[in-house]
Amino acid sequence: MRNVAPTVGVSSTEPSDMPADHAALPVWNAENWFYEDWPVEQKIRSLRRTLGETDSTIFNTLVTDIHPYVQDAMFADREGIFGKRLIAGAFVFSAGLGLVATNCVNAFSYGYDRLRFIKPVFIGDTIYTIRTNLDKKPRYQELGLIRASYEVFKGEGELVLYCEHLQTVKYKNPADFVGKTEK
Repeated sequence: MRNVAPTVGVSSTEPSDMPADHAALPVWNAENWFYEDWPVEQKIRSLRRTLGETDSTIFNTLVTDIHPYVQDAMFADREGIFGKRLIAGAFVFSAGLGLVATNCVNAFSYGYDRLRFIKPVFIGDTIYTIRTNLDKKPRYQELGLIRASYEVFKGEGELVLYCEHLQTVKYKNPADFVGKTEK
């Protein structure tokens, strides 16, 4: 067994229940970044994703969203102000944030602020997301607070959604933040 820092967790970094050559491979998208590792002003961009009919229907079914703008093509075409069915805003939010989500084992969602649905998204539209680390501050004895913006765009750069995600993230060295936190 190599001596490597855990990614997902100690047992899942080099699991004993798979071939050794497989277990030795690093786990993809399973970061163990600490508060100190998050650079303010860093920007990342996701790959693109086209939101299809099936995606929309499955999401609406899971969350029981039966609004006629997202579920009733006849209503949307004839009476809706956009002339066609929308993708539910909650799905645009979920898919957009999912495109830049990480599996950082030291970060925990604290909440979302300033969520705005700026433009409609329709079945067949392609979206991508830009995440920007806005700021961070020590908060608790073991965790700091990080604030990042998420801008979801469709097509060739039309902004459709904006929000800010707050996350608590474990300190690598909690002693460095003694006297700088709320509690």
